[in-house]
Amino acid sequence: MIEVEHLSKIYGSTPAIHDVTFRVEPGEILGFLGPNGAGKTTTMRILTGYLPATSGTARLAGFDVHESSMEVRQRIGYLPETPPLYPEMTVESFLYFVARIKGVERSDRRNRVNIALERCNIADKRKVLIHKLSKGYRQRVGIAQAIVHDPPVIILDEPTVGLDPRQIIDVRNLIKSLAGEHTIILSTHILPEVSMTCSRVAIINRGRIVATNSPENLVAQLGGGSGYELEVDRDVIEVKNLLQVLPGVRFVEAVAENYLPPNRHLIRVVSEPGTEPGRDIVAVLVGAGVGLYEMRRNRVSLENVFLELTTTEKTLESDPSEPRSQADSPVLADTQANVSEPHAGEGAQS
Repeated sequence: MIEVEHLSKIYGSTPAIHDVTFRVEPGEILGFLGPNGAGKTTTMRILTGYLPATSGTARLAGFDVHESSMEVRQRIGYLPETPPLYPEMTVESFLYFVARIKGVERSDRRNRVNIALERCNIADKRKVLIHKLSKGYRQRVGIAQAIVHDPPVIILDEPTVGLDPRQIIDVRNLIKSLAGEHTIILSTHILPEVSMTCSRVAIINRGRIVATNSPENLVAQLGGGSGYELEVDRDVIEVKNLLQVLPGVRFVEAVAENYLPPNRHLIRVVSEPGTEPGRDIVAVLVGAGVGLYEMRRNRVSLENVFLELTTTEKTLESDPSEPRSQADSPVLADTQANVSEPHAGEGAQS
Protein backbone atom coordinates (compact mmCIF):
# COMPACT_ATOMS: atom_id res chain seq x y z
CA MET A 1 0.00 0.00 0.00
CA ILE A 2 2.88 2.41 0.81
CA GLU A 3 6.26 1.95 -0.88
CA VAL A 4 9.14 4.33 -0.19
CA GLU A 5 12.42 3.78 -2.02
CA HIS A 6 15.66 5.75 -1.65
CA LEU A 7 13.81 8.93 -0.64
CA SER A 8 15.98 11.98 0.05
CA LYS A 9 15.27 15.62 0.78
CA ILE A 10 18.02 18.24 0.69
CA TYR A 11 17.62 21.80 1.98
CA GLY A 12 20.43 23.68 0.27
CA SER A 13 23.43 21.56 1.28
CA THR A 14 21.75 20.06 4.36
CA PRO A 15 20.11 16.62 4.03
CA ALA A 16 16.88 16.34 6.02
CA ILE A 17 16.40 12.69 5.06
CA HIS A 18 18.75 10.46 3.08
CA ASP A 19 18.04 7.20 1.22
CA VAL A 20 14.91 6.40 3.25
CA THR A 21 13.44 3.05 2.23
CA PHE A 22 10.52 1.18 3.79
CA ARG A 23 7.08 -0.21 2.98
CA VAL A 24 3.77 -0.54 4.75
CA GLU A 25 1.51 -3.45 3.86
CA PRO A 26 -2.27 -3.02 3.39
CA GLY A 27 -4.10 -2.86 6.70
CA GLU A 28 -0.90 -2.49 8.71
CA ILE A 29 -0.09 0.10 11.39
CA LEU A 30 3.52 1.29 11.15
CA GLY A 31 5.01 3.18 14.08
CA PHE A 32 7.40 5.83 12.76
CA LEU A 33 9.87 6.72 15.51
CA GLY A 34 12.80 9.09 15.81
CA PRO A 35 14.18 11.89 17.96
CA ASN A 36 13.35 15.52 17.21
CA GLY A 37 14.91 16.59 13.94
CA ALA A 38 15.43 13.02 12.72
CA GLY A 39 13.30 13.51 9.59
CA LYS A 40 9.90 12.06 10.57
CA THR A 41 7.83 15.11 9.66
CA THR A 42 9.77 15.71 6.43
CA THR A 43 9.09 12.13 5.34
CA MET A 44 5.40 12.40 6.11
CA ARG A 45 5.09 15.73 4.32
CA ILE A 46 6.60 14.14 1.22
CA LEU A 47 4.24 11.17 1.43
CA THR A 48 1.22 13.47 1.64
CA GLY A 49 2.28 15.62 -1.32
CA TYR A 50 2.89 18.65 0.89
CA LEU A 51 6.61 18.69 0.09
CA PRO A 52 8.51 17.45 -2.99
CA ALA A 53 11.41 15.04 -2.58
CA THR A 54 14.86 15.79 -3.92
CA SER A 55 15.29 12.21 -5.12
CA GLY A 56 13.77 8.79 -4.70
CA THR A 57 10.19 7.59 -5.10
CA ALA A 58 7.12 7.12 -2.95
CA ARG A 59 3.92 5.33 -3.96
CA LEU A 60 0.64 5.28 -2.04
CA ALA A 61 -2.29 3.09 -3.07
CA GLY A 62 -0.53 2.45 -6.38
CA PHE A 63 0.04 6.13 -7.27
CA ASP A 64 3.35 7.95 -7.41
CA VAL A 65 3.32 10.87 -4.97
CA HIS A 66 5.22 13.17 -7.35
CA GLU A 67 3.57 12.23 -10.64
CA SER A 68 -0.01 11.69 -9.37
CA SER A 69 -0.23 14.09 -6.47
CA MET A 70 -3.99 14.70 -6.69
CA GLU A 71 -4.77 10.98 -6.87
CA VAL A 72 -2.68 10.42 -3.74
CA ARG A 73 -4.33 13.28 -1.84
CA GLN A 74 -7.78 11.86 -2.53
CA ARG A 75 -6.73 8.58 -0.93
CA ILE A 76 -4.96 9.84 2.13
CA GLY A 77 -5.99 11.21 5.51
CA TYR A 78 -3.35 13.38 7.19
CA LEU A 79 -3.13 14.80 10.68
CA PRO A 80 -0.07 17.06 10.99
CA GLU A 81 1.41 17.84 14.38
CA THR A 82 -0.70 21.01 14.54
CA PRO A 83 -4.28 20.13 13.49
CA PRO A 84 -5.40 22.14 10.41
CA LEU A 85 -8.62 23.58 11.83
CA TYR A 86 -10.77 26.64 11.15
CA PRO A 87 -11.54 27.93 14.67
CA GLU A 88 -14.52 30.07 13.58
CA MET A 89 -16.43 27.01 12.30
CA THR A 90 -18.41 24.51 14.33
CA VAL A 91 -17.08 20.97 14.53
CA GLU A 92 -19.85 19.62 12.32
CA SER A 93 -19.65 22.34 9.66
CA PHE A 94 -15.88 21.93 9.48
CA LEU A 95 -16.17 18.19 8.91
CA TYR A 96 -18.81 18.77 6.20
CA PHE A 97 -16.40 21.22 4.57
CA VAL A 98 -13.54 18.70 4.67
CA ALA A 99 -15.79 15.92 3.33
CA ARG A 100 -16.80 18.16 0.43
CA ILE A 101 -13.26 19.15 -0.57
CA LYS A 102 -12.15 15.51 -0.21
CA GLY A 103 -14.71 14.52 -2.83
CA VAL A 104 -17.24 12.67 -0.66
CA GLU A 105 -20.52 12.31 -2.54
CA ARG A 106 -23.27 14.64 -1.29
CA SER A 107 -25.53 11.68 -0.51
CA ASP A 108 -22.85 10.12 1.71
CA ARG A 109 -21.56 13.21 3.55
CA ARG A 110 -23.95 13.10 6.49
CA ASN A 111 -23.14 9.44 7.10
CA ARG A 112 -19.37 10.00 6.86
CA VAL A 113 -19.47 13.03 9.18
CA ASN A 114 -21.55 11.15 11.76
CA ILE A 115 -19.18 8.18 11.66
CA ALA A 116 -16.17 10.46 12.19
CA LEU A 117 -17.89 12.24 15.07
CA GLU A 118 -18.81 8.97 16.77
CA ARG A 119 -15.45 7.30 16.25
CA CYS A 120 -13.60 10.29 17.72
CA ASN A 121 -16.13 10.62 20.56
CA ILE A 122 -17.01 14.23 19.75
CA ALA A 123 -20.65 13.85 18.69
CA ASP A 124 -21.75 15.94 21.66
CA LYS A 125 -19.50 18.78 20.42
CA ARG A 126 -20.84 18.92 16.86
CA LYS A 127 -22.46 22.37 17.30
CA VAL A 128 -19.58 23.88 19.30
CA LEU A 129 -17.25 26.43 17.71
CA ILE A 130 -13.77 24.93 17.36
CA HIS A 131 -12.05 27.85 19.10
CA LYS A 132 -14.07 27.08 22.24
CA LEU A 133 -12.76 23.53 22.46
CA SER A 134 -9.93 22.39 24.71
CA LYS A 135 -6.66 21.32 23.11
CA GLY A 136 -7.58 17.69 23.57
CA TYR A 137 -10.89 18.08 21.77
CA ARG A 138 -9.24 20.05 18.97
CA GLN A 139 -6.87 17.13 18.53
CA ARG A 140 -9.85 14.81 18.21
CA VAL A 141 -11.38 17.05 15.55
CA GLY A 142 -8.04 16.84 13.73
CA ILE A 143 -8.27 13.06 13.71
CA ALA A 144 -11.90 13.24 12.57
CA GLN A 145 -10.98 15.36 9.55
CA ALA A 146 -8.31 12.80 8.63
CA ILE A 147 -10.79 9.92 8.51
CA VAL A 148 -14.03 11.62 7.42
CA HIS A 149 -13.59 10.64 3.75
CA ASP A 150 -12.72 7.02 4.64
CA PRO A 151 -9.26 7.06 3.02
CA PRO A 152 -7.28 3.83 2.46
CA VAL A 153 -4.13 5.48 3.89
CA ILE A 154 -3.97 7.51 7.12
CA ILE A 155 -0.88 9.36 8.33
CA LEU A 156 -0.95 10.65 11.90
CA ASP A 157 1.80 12.91 13.25
CA GLU A 158 1.74 12.84 17.08
CA PRO A 159 -2.03 12.23 17.29
CA THR A 160 -2.13 12.09 21.12
CA VAL A 161 -0.35 15.37 21.81
CA GLY A 162 -2.27 17.33 24.45
CA LEU A 163 -4.59 14.49 25.40
CA ASP A 164 -5.15 13.31 28.96
CA PRO A 165 -4.56 9.61 29.85
CA ARG A 166 -8.20 8.66 29.28
CA GLN A 167 -8.27 10.37 25.89
CA ILE A 168 -4.96 8.72 24.92
CA ILE A 169 -6.51 5.30 25.57
CA ASP A 170 -9.57 6.26 23.50
CA VAL A 171 -7.42 7.45 20.57
CA ARG A 172 -5.23 4.35 20.81
CA ASN A 173 -8.32 2.14 20.60
CA LEU A 174 -9.62 4.21 17.69
CA ILE A 175 -6.36 3.77 15.76
CA LYS A 176 -6.35 0.02 16.42
CA SER A 177 -9.95 -0.20 15.21
CA LEU A 178 -8.92 1.38 11.90
CA ALA A 179 -6.31 -1.32 11.19
CA GLY A 180 -7.27 -3.79 8.49
CA GLU A 181 -9.58 -1.35 6.74
CA HIS A 182 -6.89 1.34 6.52
CA THR A 183 -3.11 1.44 6.22
CA ILE A 184 -1.70 3.72 8.91
CA ILE A 185 1.60 5.46 9.65
CA LEU A 186 1.71 6.68 13.24
CA SER A 187 4.42 9.04 14.41
CA THR A 188 4.73 9.38 18.17
CA HIS A 189 7.22 9.84 20.99
CA ILE A 190 5.17 7.66 23.35
CA LEU A 191 6.93 4.32 22.97
CA PRO A 192 4.47 2.20 25.00
CA GLU A 193 1.79 3.46 22.61
CA VAL A 194 3.74 2.01 19.69
CA SER A 195 4.13 -1.37 21.42
CA MET A 196 0.40 -1.56 22.10
CA THR A 197 -0.80 -0.19 18.75
CA CYS A 198 1.64 -0.89 15.93
CA SER A 199 2.34 -4.14 14.12
CA ARG A 200 5.69 -2.86 12.82
CA VAL A 201 8.13 -0.08 13.62
CA ALA A 202 10.49 2.04 11.52
CA ILE A 203 13.12 3.99 13.45
CA ILE A 204 14.75 6.98 11.77
CA ASN A 205 17.87 8.72 13.10
CA ARG A 206 19.71 11.64 11.52
CA GLY A 207 17.64 11.29 8.37
CA ARG A 208 18.30 7.57 7.84
CA ILE A 209 16.23 4.49 8.60
CA VAL A 210 18.18 2.46 11.18
CA ALA A 211 15.65 -0.33 11.81
CA THR A 212 12.37 -1.68 10.46
CA ASN A 213 10.71 -4.69 12.04
CA SER A 214 8.02 -5.74 14.46
CA PRO A 215 8.46 -4.41 18.03
CA GLU A 216 8.98 -7.99 19.22
CA ASN A 217 11.73 -8.72 16.67
CA LEU A 218 13.52 -5.43 17.38
CA VAL A 219 13.57 -6.28 21.08
CA ALA A 220 14.78 -9.79 20.30
CA GLN A 221 17.66 -8.44 18.22
CA LEU A 222 18.93 -6.56 21.26
CA GLY A 223 17.90 -9.38 23.56
CA GLY A 224 21.50 -9.95 24.57
CA GLY A 225 20.89 -7.36 27.29
CA SER A 226 18.11 -9.42 28.88
CA GLY A 227 18.76 -11.35 32.02
CA TYR A 228 18.46 -11.30 35.80
CA GLU A 229 19.67 -9.40 38.84
CA LEU A 230 20.36 -11.49 41.94
CA GLU A 231 20.97 -10.46 45.53
CA VAL A 232 23.09 -13.18 47.21
CA ASP A 233 25.13 -13.67 50.38
CA ARG A 234 28.04 -15.62 48.85
CA ASP A 235 31.40 -14.51 47.48
CA VAL A 236 31.01 -12.95 44.04
CA ILE A 237 33.73 -15.06 42.42
CA GLU A 238 32.14 -18.26 43.70
CA VAL A 239 28.70 -17.28 42.37
CA LYS A 240 30.18 -16.34 39.00
CA ASN A 241 31.91 -19.71 38.74
CA LEU A 242 28.62 -21.49 39.52
CA LEU A 243 26.55 -19.59 36.97
CA GLN A 244 28.94 -18.90 34.12
CA VAL A 245 28.88 -22.55 32.98
CA LEU A 246 25.08 -22.78 32.73
CA PRO A 247 23.50 -23.14 29.27
CA GLY A 248 22.00 -19.84 28.10
CA VAL A 249 24.19 -17.65 30.34
CA ARG A 250 26.27 -15.20 28.34
CA PHE A 251 28.18 -13.62 31.21
CA VAL A 252 27.97 -12.82 34.91
CA GLU A 253 29.13 -9.61 36.58
CA ALA A 254 29.03 -7.92 39.95
CA VAL A 255 27.09 -4.67 40.37
CA ALA A 256 28.31 -2.19 42.97
CA GLU A 257 25.49 -1.17 45.32
CA ASN A 258 26.06 0.70 48.59
CA TYR A 259 22.58 0.11 49.99
CA LEU A 260 23.08 -3.64 50.51
CA PRO A 261 23.75 -5.05 54.00
CA PRO A 262 27.26 -6.39 54.75
CA ASN A 263 28.17 -9.69 53.06
CA ARG A 264 25.47 -9.31 50.41
CA HIS A 265 26.21 -8.73 46.73
CA LEU A 266 24.26 -7.80 43.63
CA ILE A 267 24.98 -10.01 40.62
CA ARG A 268 23.84 -9.39 37.05
CA VAL A 269 23.38 -12.41 34.79
CA VAL A 270 23.04 -11.65 31.07
CA SER A 271 21.40 -14.41 29.06
CA GLU A 272 21.76 -15.45 25.44
CA PRO A 273 18.96 -14.24 23.12
CA GLY A 274 15.96 -16.53 23.16
CA THR A 275 16.98 -18.41 26.32
CA GLU A 276 15.36 -18.63 29.76
CA PRO A 277 18.01 -19.89 32.25
CA GLY A 278 16.15 -18.60 35.32
CA ARG A 279 15.11 -22.02 36.61
CA ASP A 280 18.66 -23.41 36.27
CA ILE A 281 20.08 -20.36 38.05
CA VAL A 282 17.80 -20.87 41.05
CA ALA A 283 18.45 -24.62 41.15
CA VAL A 284 22.23 -24.21 41.10
CA LEU A 285 22.28 -21.50 43.77
CA VAL A 286 19.93 -23.36 46.08
CA GLY A 287 21.82 -26.60 45.54
CA ALA A 288 25.09 -24.90 46.50
CA GLY A 289 23.54 -23.41 49.63
CA VAL A 290 23.79 -19.82 48.37
CA GLY A 291 21.40 -17.43 50.11
CA LEU A 292 19.20 -15.93 47.37
CA TYR A 293 17.41 -12.89 48.81
CA GLU A 294 16.02 -11.46 45.59
CA MET A 295 15.85 -12.28 41.88
CA ARG A 296 14.57 -9.79 39.31
CA ARG A 297 14.04 -10.31 35.60
CA ASN A 298 15.43 -7.57 33.34
CA ARG A 299 13.96 -7.33 29.85
CA VAL A 300 15.02 -5.20 26.92
CA SER A 301 12.14 -2.90 25.96
CA LEU A 302 11.33 -0.95 22.81
CA GLU A 303 12.58 2.09 24.70
CA ASN A 304 15.97 0.40 25.13
CA VAL A 305 16.07 -0.33 21.41
CA PHE A 306 15.10 3.23 20.53
CA LEU A 307 17.75 4.76 22.81
CA GLU A 308 20.40 2.34 21.55
CA LEU A 309 19.72 3.14 17.90
CA THR A 310 19.29 6.92 18.24
CA THR A 311 22.28 7.62 20.49
CA THR A 312 24.79 5.55 18.52
CA GLU A 313 25.59 4.89 14.87
CA LYS A 314 24.24 1.36 15.20
CA THR A 315 21.84 -0.04 12.60
CA LEU A 316 19.86 -3.23 13.16
CA GLU A 317 19.18 -5.76 10.45
CA SER A 318 15.82 -4.87 8.94
CA ASP A 319 12.85 -7.07 8.26
CA PRO A 320 13.81 -9.38 5.35
CA SER A 321 10.65 -8.30 3.50
CA GLU A 322 11.88 -4.71 3.34
CA PRO A 323 13.51 -3.52 0.10
CA ARG A 324 17.24 -2.95 0.44
CA SER A 325 18.41 0.64 0.56
CA GLN A 326 21.35 1.81 -1.49
CA ALA A 327 23.31 2.23 1.72
CA ASP A 328 23.16 -1.58 2.14
CA SER A 329 25.32 -1.98 -0.94
CA PRO A 330 29.08 -1.40 -0.50
CA VAL A 331 29.29 -0.33 -4.13
CA LEU A 332 26.47 2.21 -3.94
CA ALA A 333 27.12 3.43 -0.41
CA ASP A 334 30.03 5.58 -1.49
CA THR A 335 27.90 7.29 -4.13
CA GLN A 336 25.45 8.57 -1.52
CA ALA A 337 27.68 11.54 -0.82
CA ASN A 338 26.78 12.78 -4.29
CA VAL A 339 23.28 14.19 -3.96
CA SER A 340 20.95 13.33 -6.82
CA GLU A 341 19.52 16.11 -8.90
CA PRO A 342 16.08 17.40 -7.81
CA HIS A 343 12.98 16.63 -9.81
CA ALA A 344 12.60 19.05 -12.65
CA GLY A 345 11.35 22.42 -11.52
CA GLU A 346 11.60 21.69 -7.78
CA GLY A 347 14.95 22.87 -6.57
CA ALA A 348 15.65 22.95 -2.83
CA GLN A 349 12.42 23.54 -0.99
CA SER A 350 11.98 24.75 2.57
